[in-house]
Amino acid sequence: MTTRTPVDAETTAAPAPQHLVLTLSCPDRPGIVHAVTGALARRGGNITESQQFGDAESGLFFMRVAVLTTVPRTEMQADLAELAGQYEMHWSLHEADRRLRTLIMVSTQAHCLSDLLFRATSQAMPIDVVGVVGNHETLRSVAEFYGVPFHHIPVTGDTKDAAEAELLGLVDSLGVELVVLARYMQILSPALCERLHGGVINIHHSFLPSFKGAKPYHQAHDRGVKLIGATAHYVTADLDEGPIIEQDVTRASHADSIPALQRKGQDVERRVLAQAVTWHAEHRILLNGRRTVVFS
Repeated sequence: MTTRTPVDAETTAAPAPQHLVLTLSCPDRPGIVHAVTGALARRGGNITESQQFGDAESGLFFMRVAVLTTVPRTEMQADLAELAGQYEMHWSLHEADRRLRTLIMVSTQAHCLSDLLFRATSQAMPIDVVGVVGNHETLRSVAEFYGVPFHHIPVTGDTKDAAEAELLGLVDSLGVELVVLARYMQILSPALCERLHGGVINIHHSFLPSFKGAKPYHQAHDRGVKLIGATAHYVTADLDEGPIIEQDVTRASHADSIPALQRKGQDVERRVLAQAVTWHAEHRILLNGRRTVVFS
């Protein structure tokens, strides 16, 4: 009689499938989609979503592919690295289900912070908020209500360099992947913008490029506008000039006072910022010079 040794189920079970997201840009030429999808298919990848765009002006091609696979991410990366060399690709391969480690920066207005924290803690947005930085203590209670550490880093003309050094220390120690300026009313230095390039999203309380700088609602009221809006954009060294991610507007009336415009605008601000952060965390945005390609 033959005795069989029990087999450990863990050693025979097939690897659990994982969702990966591939984003890429490269000079446009025939065969890119075929090459990319072929490389994924040869590894048994099942493409669940695919979007692409060829920009005739820049001559660049952009692509986002979601794939379900049992192949380890490191092996898939090795295959794609070889392909990238052939097509001069800038590319990234992300775990679709991993939440982005996010630091939110604020001053004194709570509407954007409260909205982001609510969405993050209710699993409505794929980010983990690992901290809130404020140049005032005003919003500490909001962060602590959601159980998020609050870091007070005051900024003056004399302490700006030290404050930014402290901020970068937090970014490194917390493993921050995205910084969100949720009505943070300080200008980041060119050096800091360069260090965090492509990883800082700001909400500007106007429909850029109109009414840049301070007090846009006062400017809008003075001009008697019939629409007010908000703009989410990546931060660059040029104030309010970074690549635009999302914009929206709402109706304004001749009867609206400045406080009324501010109330209407704040609602638009929080919605626009939340959408931009979500798209970034889902790896739907690719930079195209001063513009963005958004696979929404």
